Amino acid sequence: MSDKTNSWPWHQSYWQYLAAYVQQQRIPQALLINGVAGLGKQQLAERFAQYLICTDKQEQSYCGHCASCKLFTARTHPDFTLLQPEEPGKAIGVDLIRQLIGKLVLKPQYSAYRVVIIAPAEQMNMNSANAFLKCLEEPPERTVFLLLTEQSQALPATIRSRCQKLLIKAPGIDTATLWLQEQGVSEQQQLLLRLAQGAPIKALSYAQDNILAQRNSCFEDWQKVSLDKACPVQIAEKWHKLPATQLIHWLISWTEDLIKCHFQVDNSQLLNDDVEKHLRSLAKRLDLNRLFDLYSLLLKDTYRIKKQLNKQLLFEELLISWSQTTVNK
Repeated sequence: MSDKTNSWPWHQSYWQYLAAYVQQQRIPQALLINGVAGLGKQQLAERFAQYLICTDKQEQSYCGHCASCKLFTARTHPDFTLLQPEEPGKAIGVDLIRQLIGKLVLKPQYSAYRVVIIAPAEQMNMNSANAFLKCLEEPPERTVFLLLTEQSQALPATIRSRCQKLLIKAPGIDTATLWLQEQGVSEQQQLLLRLAQGAPIKALSYAQDNILAQRNSCFEDWQKVSLDKACPVQIAEKWHKLPATQLIHWLISWTEDLIKCHFQVDNSQLLNDDVEKHLRSLAKRLDLNRLFDLYSLLLKDTYRIKKQLNKQLLFEELLISWSQTTVNK
């Protein structure tokens, strides 16, 4: 891993916290690192792992030149394990946990500590979580577990209770905006950050992938459905090719803003203030009770979308429900 994480200013206070564990010789058996996507949780965890494994530690940093650091950088260190789903979005199955347990029977080979990162930890299913719990109940010698999650509540309470916790928060708007400017993002930084829940790395990827244009196109489709200018089934067919989780997040944020517009909140309270005029115009045409029903359906779909194989059917249901919220056509 490169030292790029050192240049991320929002990591500084968290690094001080982690380094203090080593300096005070109170390294946790298991640490749960929680925060939204795009804050660099894994990079921070890997930096801490290398610091723990380094055999020639500097003041609050790994040396980068000892045998352990070189093996870590080459991703071949026998005392470091990064445990992830075999495919993105899939569960971390019990077989992966059993393989890990078999590996942990042996003592660390090179360094004082062995480090296991599990990311994302909430992807462990019931069987794998139960198997991993035995690791925490009977911890292997000199082993540190770093569990990374965006949804800590999705982890069993039995696992959460055995971990120390570190919550990574989004940095202040000034810090995040300046960082984006330094990365070459010169326009709409604050809107990108709002869409990314304040996470600078995610906002940067949105800028690089031209996500705003895709979002604006989807918002136009969404308006057309409400105005009877587009067929929900045809739009669903178009949408099912897009990243579903991201699209659901947009729909939720638009619906939340419509509810706020119904109650005439100030523009500063809107997540999507760039389309504020369209939202306020739509809000005048909608039935509030039906809008709340749509909102409930969307919240359920944040969980359904991960299991729903036919995403087009899911979007058809959502868009038909959306078309029925309009009372003044």
